[in-house]
Amino acid sequence: MTIGLAACSGGGGGASDEDTVVWSTWGTPEELTRFEEFNTDFMERHPDITVELQPVASYGDYHSKLLAQLTSGTAPDVFYIGDDMLGQFVDADVLLPLRDLMESDESQTKPDDFFPGLFGVAERDGEYYAAPNDSNPDVLWYDKAALKAAGITEDPATLAEQGEWTTEKYLEMNDQLAKAGLIGSMFWNYWATHYSWISAQGGTAYDEDGTFVGNTDPATVDAVTTLGEEFQDGTFVVADTMPEGAGADSVFVTHGAGFFVQGRYTIGTLTSAGVEDDYDIVRWPTPDGAEAPTGVAASYLAINGRTEATDAAFTFWTEFLSAEGQTFRLQGGGNAVPSISGADDVVLEDGYPAHAQSFLDMRDIGFANHPAEARVPGLSGDISALFLELYEGKADAQATLDAVADLVAEQSGE
Repeated sequence: MTIGLAACSGGGGGASDEDTVVWSTWGTPEELTRFEEFNTDFMERHPDITVELQPVASYGDYHSKLLAQLTSGTAPDVFYIGDDMLGQFVDADVLLPLRDLMESDESQTKPDDFFPGLFGVAERDGEYYAAPNDSNPDVLWYDKAALKAAGITEDPATLAEQGEWTTEKYLEMNDQLAKAGLIGSMFWNYWATHYSWISAQGGTAYDEDGTFVGNTDPATVDAVTTLGEEFQDGTFVVADTMPEGAGADSVFVTHGAGFFVQGRYTIGTLTSAGVEDDYDIVRWPTPDGAEAPTGVAASYLAINGRTEATDAAFTFWTEFLSAEGQTFRLQGGGNAVPSISGADDVVLEDGYPAHAQSFLDMRDIGFANHPAEARVPGLSGDISALFLELYEGKADAQATLDAVADLVAEQSGE
Protein backbone atom coordinates (compact mmCIF):
# COMPACT_ATOMS: atom_id res chain seq x y z
CA MET A 1 0.00 0.00 0.00
CA THR A 2 1.49 3.31 -1.06
CA ILE A 3 -0.11 6.57 -0.10
CA GLY A 4 0.96 10.08 -1.02
CA LEU A 5 1.91 10.80 2.55
CA ALA A 6 4.62 13.24 1.58
CA ALA A 7 2.01 15.50 0.07
CA CYS A 8 -0.38 15.42 3.00
CA SER A 9 -1.32 18.74 4.51
CA GLY A 10 -3.16 20.01 7.52
CA GLY A 11 -2.14 20.17 11.13
CA GLY A 12 0.61 18.40 12.91
CA GLY A 13 0.40 15.66 15.46
CA GLY A 14 -2.21 14.65 17.97
CA ALA A 15 -1.06 16.99 20.71
CA SER A 16 -3.23 19.97 21.54
CA ASP A 17 -0.22 21.96 22.78
CA GLU A 18 3.55 21.76 22.88
CA ASP A 19 3.55 20.16 26.35
CA THR A 20 1.27 17.24 25.52
CA VAL A 21 2.52 14.10 23.82
CA VAL A 22 0.04 11.71 22.24
CA TRP A 23 1.57 8.38 21.33
CA SER A 24 0.23 5.19 19.85
CA THR A 25 1.05 1.50 19.66
CA TRP A 26 -0.55 -1.91 19.47
CA GLY A 27 -0.21 -4.45 22.26
CA THR A 28 -1.70 -7.05 24.50
CA PRO A 29 -3.61 -5.92 27.60
CA GLU A 30 -0.55 -6.77 29.69
CA GLU A 31 1.75 -4.71 27.45
CA LEU A 32 -0.62 -1.75 27.41
CA THR A 33 -0.81 -1.85 31.18
CA ARG A 34 2.99 -1.67 31.35
CA PHE A 35 2.97 1.28 28.94
CA GLU A 36 0.45 3.15 31.09
CA GLU A 37 2.72 2.52 34.08
CA PHE A 38 5.59 4.00 32.08
CA ASN A 39 3.45 7.05 31.27
CA THR A 40 2.69 7.57 34.95
CA ASP A 41 6.34 7.24 35.89
CA PHE A 42 7.36 9.63 33.10
CA MET A 43 4.86 12.31 34.13
CA GLU A 44 6.01 12.11 37.74
CA ARG A 45 9.49 13.01 36.53
CA HIS A 46 8.17 15.58 34.03
CA PRO A 47 5.15 17.28 35.62
CA ASP A 48 5.20 19.87 32.84
CA ILE A 49 4.50 17.21 30.18
CA THR A 50 1.22 15.32 29.75
CA VAL A 51 1.39 11.95 28.00
CA GLU A 52 -1.64 10.26 26.44
CA LEU A 53 -1.63 6.74 25.01
CA GLN A 54 -3.81 5.89 22.00
CA PRO A 55 -3.71 2.07 21.91
CA VAL A 56 -4.80 -0.07 18.97
CA ALA A 57 -5.55 -3.64 19.98
CA SER A 58 -4.84 -5.30 16.62
CA TYR A 59 -1.52 -5.16 14.80
CA GLY A 60 -3.46 -5.88 11.61
CA ASP A 61 -5.46 -2.66 11.99
CA TYR A 62 -2.72 -0.48 13.43
CA HIS A 63 -0.78 0.73 10.39
CA SER A 64 -3.79 1.40 8.17
CA LYS A 65 -5.20 3.62 10.92
CA LEU A 66 -1.86 5.38 11.35
CA LEU A 67 -1.55 5.98 7.62
CA ALA A 68 -5.02 7.50 7.55
CA GLN A 69 -4.16 9.72 10.51
CA LEU A 70 -0.98 10.92 8.85
CA THR A 71 -2.86 11.72 5.68
CA SER A 72 -5.49 13.74 7.56
CA GLY A 73 -2.98 15.49 9.82
CA THR A 74 -4.35 13.86 12.98
CA ALA A 75 -1.59 11.35 13.69
CA PRO A 76 -0.07 10.96 17.16
CA ASP A 77 3.16 12.78 18.00
CA VAL A 78 5.05 9.56 18.67
CA PHE A 79 4.21 6.09 17.39
CA TYR A 80 5.32 2.51 17.00
CA ILE A 81 5.94 1.09 13.52
CA GLY A 82 6.40 -2.60 12.71
CA ASP A 83 9.59 -3.75 10.99
CA ASP A 84 7.60 -4.92 7.99
CA MET A 85 6.02 -1.47 7.53
CA LEU A 86 8.75 0.95 8.49
CA GLY A 87 10.24 1.40 5.02
CA GLN A 88 7.22 3.08 3.49
CA PHE A 89 7.02 5.58 6.37
CA VAL A 90 10.71 6.45 5.98
CA ASP A 91 10.46 6.84 2.22
CA ALA A 92 7.33 8.99 2.54
CA ASP A 93 9.32 11.57 4.55
CA VAL A 94 6.68 11.86 7.27
CA LEU A 95 9.02 11.05 10.16
CA LEU A 96 11.15 13.51 12.10
CA PRO A 97 14.90 13.16 11.29
CA LEU A 98 16.54 12.20 14.56
CA ARG A 99 20.33 12.21 14.24
CA ASP A 100 20.90 15.74 15.58
CA LEU A 101 18.48 15.18 18.45
CA MET A 102 20.03 11.80 19.27
CA GLU A 103 23.48 13.39 19.41
CA SER A 104 22.33 16.37 21.51
CA ASP A 105 22.95 16.89 25.23
CA GLU A 106 19.28 16.11 25.93
CA SER A 107 19.58 12.63 24.43
CA GLN A 108 19.71 9.45 26.48
CA THR A 109 19.93 7.42 23.27
CA LYS A 110 23.01 8.19 21.21
CA PRO A 111 23.16 6.37 17.88
CA ASP A 112 26.15 4.31 19.02
CA ASP A 113 24.23 3.12 22.08
CA PHE A 114 22.07 0.91 19.87
CA PHE A 115 23.25 -2.34 18.35
CA PRO A 116 23.90 -1.33 14.74
CA GLY A 117 22.37 -4.37 13.05
CA LEU A 118 18.97 -3.44 14.45
CA PHE A 119 18.42 -0.10 12.69
CA GLY A 120 17.73 -1.69 9.32
CA VAL A 121 15.57 0.48 7.12
CA ALA A 122 15.23 3.07 9.93
CA GLU A 123 18.58 4.44 8.75
CA ARG A 124 18.75 6.11 5.34
CA ASP A 125 21.71 8.03 3.94
CA GLY A 126 23.24 8.49 7.39
CA GLU A 127 20.04 9.84 8.94
CA TYR A 128 17.88 8.06 11.51
CA TYR A 129 14.09 8.18 11.27
CA ALA A 130 13.27 5.77 14.09
CA ALA A 131 15.02 3.48 16.55
CA PRO A 132 14.21 -0.03 17.76
CA ASN A 133 12.04 -0.16 20.89
CA ASP A 134 13.64 -3.47 21.83
CA SER A 135 14.35 -6.66 19.92
CA ASN A 136 13.56 -10.36 19.67
CA PRO A 137 16.25 -12.65 18.27
CA ASP A 138 14.56 -15.77 16.92
CA VAL A 139 16.21 -18.47 19.01
CA LEU A 140 15.58 -22.20 18.91
CA TRP A 141 13.62 -23.03 22.04
CA TYR A 142 13.93 -26.74 22.77
CA ASP A 143 11.97 -29.12 24.95
CA LYS A 144 14.30 -31.29 26.99
CA ALA A 145 11.45 -33.67 27.81
CA ALA A 146 10.61 -34.19 24.14
CA LEU A 147 14.26 -34.73 23.26
CA LYS A 148 14.57 -37.28 26.06
CA ALA A 149 11.42 -39.07 24.86
CA ALA A 150 13.04 -39.36 21.42
CA GLY A 151 16.16 -40.93 22.93
CA ILE A 152 18.31 -37.83 22.47
CA THR A 153 20.94 -37.62 25.20
CA GLU A 154 22.96 -34.60 24.04
CA ASP A 155 21.96 -31.08 25.08
CA PRO A 156 21.85 -28.51 22.23
CA ALA A 157 23.01 -25.56 24.35
CA THR A 158 25.92 -27.55 25.73
CA LEU A 159 26.91 -28.52 22.20
CA ALA A 160 26.75 -24.85 21.19
CA GLU A 161 29.03 -23.88 24.07
CA GLN A 162 31.52 -26.48 22.82
CA GLY A 163 31.29 -25.28 19.22
CA GLU A 164 29.67 -28.55 18.20
CA TRP A 165 26.13 -27.37 17.46
CA THR A 166 26.23 -28.31 13.80
CA THR A 167 23.54 -28.51 11.16
CA GLU A 168 24.21 -32.24 10.88
CA LYS A 169 23.62 -32.71 14.63
CA TYR A 170 20.45 -30.61 14.55
CA LEU A 171 18.98 -32.55 11.62
CA GLU A 172 19.87 -35.85 13.29
CA MET A 173 17.90 -34.77 16.37
CA ASN A 174 14.97 -33.81 14.18
CA ASP A 175 15.03 -37.22 12.52
CA GLN A 176 14.98 -38.90 15.92
CA LEU A 177 12.06 -36.73 17.03
CA ALA A 178 10.12 -37.60 13.87
CA LYS A 179 10.78 -41.33 14.34
CA ALA A 180 9.40 -40.98 17.87
CA GLY A 181 6.18 -39.56 16.45
CA LEU A 182 6.96 -35.98 17.45
CA ILE A 183 7.34 -32.80 15.43
CA GLY A 184 10.98 -31.97 14.92
CA SER A 185 10.84 -28.17 14.63
CA MET A 186 8.14 -25.51 14.29
CA PHE A 187 8.82 -22.26 12.43
CA TRP A 188 6.74 -19.15 11.83
CA ASN A 189 6.88 -18.39 8.13
CA TYR A 190 8.31 -14.90 7.88
CA TRP A 191 11.48 -13.13 6.81
CA ALA A 192 13.49 -13.86 9.97
CA THR A 193 13.10 -17.63 9.79
CA HIS A 194 13.99 -18.29 6.16
CA TYR A 195 16.80 -15.72 6.13
CA SER A 196 18.16 -16.98 9.45
CA TRP A 197 18.37 -20.47 8.02
CA ILE A 198 20.09 -19.21 4.88
CA SER A 199 22.58 -17.10 6.84
CA ALA A 200 23.32 -19.88 9.35
CA GLN A 201 24.08 -22.25 6.49
CA GLY A 202 26.54 -19.83 4.91
CA GLY A 203 24.24 -18.52 2.19
CA THR A 204 23.63 -14.97 0.99
CA ALA A 205 20.14 -13.70 0.24
CA TYR A 206 20.93 -10.05 -0.65
CA ASP A 207 24.20 -8.48 -1.74
CA GLU A 208 25.53 -5.16 -0.40
CA ASP A 209 23.64 -3.24 -3.08
CA GLY A 210 20.32 -4.70 -1.97
CA THR A 211 19.92 -7.03 -4.94
CA PHE A 212 18.47 -10.45 -4.20
CA VAL A 213 21.16 -12.93 -5.20
CA GLY A 214 20.03 -16.03 -3.32
CA ASN A 215 18.95 -17.75 -6.51
CA THR A 216 22.49 -17.58 -7.94
CA ASP A 217 24.35 -18.46 -4.74
CA PRO A 218 25.01 -22.22 -4.49
CA ALA A 219 25.16 -22.17 -0.68
CA THR A 220 21.73 -20.51 -0.53
CA VAL A 221 20.22 -22.93 -3.03
CA ASP A 222 21.58 -25.88 -1.03
CA ALA A 223 20.32 -24.42 2.24
CA VAL A 224 16.83 -23.77 0.90
CA THR A 225 16.74 -27.22 -0.69
CA THR A 226 17.38 -28.80 2.71
CA LEU A 227 14.85 -26.49 4.36
CA GLY A 228 12.18 -27.43 1.83
CA GLU A 229 12.84 -31.16 2.22
CA GLU A 230 12.46 -30.98 6.00
CA PHE A 231 9.07 -29.27 5.68
CA GLN A 232 7.88 -31.50 2.86
CA ASP A 233 8.45 -34.70 4.82
CA GLY A 234 6.79 -33.24 7.93
CA THR A 235 9.87 -33.09 10.13
CA PHE A 236 9.57 -29.30 10.19
CA VAL A 237 6.11 -27.73 10.50
CA VAL A 238 4.88 -24.25 9.57
CA ALA A 239 3.39 -22.89 12.78
CA ASP A 240 1.15 -20.46 10.85
CA THR A 241 -0.81 -23.30 9.25
CA MET A 242 -1.35 -25.51 12.28
CA PRO A 243 -5.03 -26.18 13.06
CA GLU A 244 -7.00 -24.06 15.50
CA GLY A 245 -7.08 -25.72 18.89
CA ALA A 246 -3.82 -27.52 18.20
CA GLY A 247 -1.60 -24.55 17.54
CA ALA A 248 2.14 -24.37 17.96
CA ASP A 249 2.07 -23.03 21.52
CA SER A 250 -0.26 -25.82 22.66
CA VAL A 251 1.84 -28.49 20.94
CA PHE A 252 5.04 -27.14 22.43
CA VAL A 253 3.90 -26.92 26.07
CA THR A 254 2.48 -30.46 25.85
CA HIS A 255 5.83 -31.86 24.68
CA GLY A 256 4.72 -32.54 21.11
CA ALA A 257 7.69 -30.93 19.39
CA GLY A 258 11.42 -30.77 19.94
CA PHE A 259 12.21 -27.24 18.75
CA PHE A 260 10.21 -24.02 18.30
CA VAL A 261 11.72 -20.93 16.70
CA GLN A 262 10.52 -17.92 18.68
CA GLY A 263 11.64 -14.92 20.70
CA ARG A 264 11.88 -14.16 24.41
CA TYR A 265 8.08 -13.81 24.68
CA THR A 266 7.95 -17.64 24.84
CA ILE A 267 8.81 -17.31 28.55
CA GLY A 268 5.26 -16.16 29.21
CA THR A 269 3.77 -19.14 27.36
CA LEU A 270 5.87 -21.64 29.27
CA THR A 271 5.41 -20.11 32.71
CA SER A 272 1.65 -19.84 32.19
CA ALA A 273 1.60 -23.58 31.45
CA GLY A 274 3.89 -24.30 34.42
CA VAL A 275 6.38 -26.24 32.31
CA GLU A 276 9.28 -23.80 32.09
CA ASP A 277 11.78 -26.16 33.75
CA ASP A 278 11.73 -28.43 30.68
CA TYR A 279 12.85 -25.77 28.23
CA ASP A 280 16.00 -23.93 27.20
CA ILE A 281 17.29 -22.03 24.17
CA VAL A 282 20.09 -22.39 21.64
CA ARG A 283 21.29 -20.39 18.64
CA TRP A 284 20.84 -21.59 15.06
CA PRO A 285 23.05 -24.53 14.01
CA THR A 286 25.74 -24.04 11.39
CA PRO A 287 27.76 -26.45 9.24
CA ASP A 288 30.92 -25.99 11.33
CA GLY A 289 29.30 -25.30 14.71
CA ALA A 290 30.42 -21.66 14.92
CA GLU A 291 27.90 -18.91 15.59
CA ALA A 292 26.47 -16.97 12.64
CA PRO A 293 24.32 -13.83 12.27
CA THR A 294 20.58 -14.53 12.23
CA GLY A 295 17.40 -12.48 12.07
CA VAL A 296 16.20 -10.22 14.88
CA ALA A 297 12.60 -9.04 14.90
CA ALA A 298 11.93 -5.53 16.16
CA SER A 299 9.42 -2.74 16.29
CA TYR A 300 10.43 0.91 16.04
CA LEU A 301 9.53 4.21 17.66
CA ALA A 302 9.29 7.30 15.47
CA ILE A 303 8.28 10.94 15.92
CA ASN A 304 5.71 12.55 13.65
CA GLY A 305 7.50 14.95 11.31
CA ARG A 306 4.63 17.43 11.77
CA THR A 307 4.39 17.32 15.54
CA GLU A 308 3.83 20.62 17.30
CA ALA A 309 5.44 19.27 20.47
CA THR A 310 8.93 18.41 19.22
CA ASP A 311 10.80 19.00 22.49
CA ALA A 312 8.31 17.11 24.67
CA ALA A 313 7.98 14.35 22.08
CA PHE A 314 11.75 13.84 21.95
CA THR A 315 12.01 13.82 25.74
CA PHE A 316 9.42 11.04 25.82
CA TRP A 317 11.00 9.22 22.84
CA THR A 318 14.53 9.19 24.24
CA GLU A 319 13.47 8.13 27.75
CA PHE A 320 11.21 5.38 26.40
CA LEU A 321 14.12 3.93 24.40
CA SER A 322 16.86 4.55 26.96
CA ALA A 323 18.48 1.74 28.92
CA GLU A 324 16.46 2.80 31.95
CA GLY A 325 13.24 2.95 29.93
CA GLN A 326 13.78 -0.46 28.35
CA THR A 327 14.59 -1.96 31.74
CA PHE A 328 11.34 -0.51 33.11
CA ARG A 329 9.33 -2.02 30.26
CA LEU A 330 11.04 -5.42 30.05
CA GLN A 331 11.62 -6.34 33.68
CA GLY A 332 9.81 -9.22 35.35
CA GLY A 333 10.02 -11.87 32.61
CA GLY A 334 9.54 -9.32 29.86
CA ASN A 335 8.76 -10.29 26.33
CA ALA A 336 11.76 -8.87 24.49
CA VAL A 337 15.48 -8.15 24.60
CA PRO A 338 16.90 -4.62 24.93
CA SER A 339 18.01 -2.91 21.73
CA ILE A 340 20.39 -0.60 23.58
CA SER A 341 23.53 -1.15 25.65
CA GLY A 342 23.31 -0.94 29.43
CA ALA A 343 20.09 -2.90 29.96
CA ASP A 344 21.19 -6.51 29.58
CA ASP A 345 20.63 -7.34 33.25
CA VAL A 346 16.91 -7.37 32.57
CA VAL A 347 17.44 -10.51 30.46
CA LEU A 348 19.83 -12.25 32.86
CA GLU A 349 18.50 -11.29 36.28
CA ASP A 350 15.98 -14.15 36.60
CA GLY A 351 18.36 -16.85 35.35
CA TYR A 352 15.77 -18.08 32.89
CA PRO A 353 16.11 -19.71 30.51
CA ALA A 354 19.37 -21.26 31.59
CA HIS A 355 21.15 -20.01 28.49
CA ALA A 356 19.51 -16.56 28.38
CA GLN A 357 22.90 -15.15 27.40
CA SER A 358 22.20 -16.58 23.93
CA PHE A 359 19.50 -13.92 23.45
CA LEU A 360 22.14 -11.23 23.92
CA ASP A 361 24.82 -12.94 21.86
CA MET A 362 22.43 -13.40 18.95
CA ARG A 363 21.20 -9.80 19.18
CA ASP A 364 24.78 -8.49 19.15
CA ILE A 365 25.55 -10.02 15.75
CA GLY A 366 22.03 -10.30 14.33
CA PHE A 367 20.36 -8.40 11.53
CA ALA A 368 17.04 -6.65 10.95
CA ASN A 369 15.01 -7.32 7.83
CA HIS A 370 16.93 -6.45 4.68
CA PRO A 371 16.23 -2.78 3.78
CA ALA A 372 15.67 -3.62 0.12
CA GLU A 373 12.80 -5.85 1.19
CA ALA A 374 11.48 -3.91 4.17
CA ARG A 375 11.19 -0.76 2.07
CA VAL A 376 8.48 -2.24 -0.18
CA PRO A 377 5.06 -2.59 1.47
CA GLY A 378 3.90 -6.20 1.53
CA LEU A 379 6.99 -7.61 -0.13
CA SER A 380 8.13 -9.69 2.84
CA GLY A 381 4.67 -11.23 3.07
CA ASP A 382 4.61 -12.04 -0.64
CA ILE A 383 8.04 -13.68 -0.35
CA SER A 384 6.83 -15.75 2.61
CA ALA A 385 3.93 -16.93 0.44
CA LEU A 386 6.47 -18.23 -2.09
CA PHE A 387 8.37 -20.02 0.67
CA LEU A 388 5.10 -21.58 1.83
CA GLU A 389 4.64 -23.10 -1.62
CA LEU A 390 8.10 -24.65 -1.22
CA TYR A 391 7.25 -25.99 2.23
CA GLU A 392 4.02 -27.50 0.88
CA GLY A 393 5.87 -29.22 -1.98
CA LYS A 394 4.39 -27.04 -4.71
CA ALA A 395 7.78 -25.70 -5.85
CA ASP A 396 11.42 -26.66 -5.53
CA ALA A 397 14.16 -24.52 -4.01
CA GLN A 398 15.57 -23.12 -7.26
CA ALA A 399 12.13 -22.20 -8.59
CA THR A 400 11.26 -20.55 -5.27
CA LEU A 401 14.42 -18.48 -5.17
CA ASP A 402 14.05 -17.52 -8.85
CA ALA A 403 10.51 -16.37 -8.12
CA VAL A 404 11.73 -14.35 -5.12
CA ALA A 405 14.43 -12.70 -7.25
CA ASP A 406 11.88 -11.78 -9.92
CA LEU A 407 9.43 -10.46 -7.33
CA VAL A 408 12.05 -8.33 -5.57
CA ALA A 409 13.24 -6.87 -8.89
CA GLU A 410 9.67 -6.13 -9.97
CA GLN A 411 8.55 -4.61 -6.67
CA SER A 412 11.69 -2.53 -6.20
CA GLY A 413 11.48 -1.19 -9.72
CA GLU A 414 14.74 -2.72 -10.93
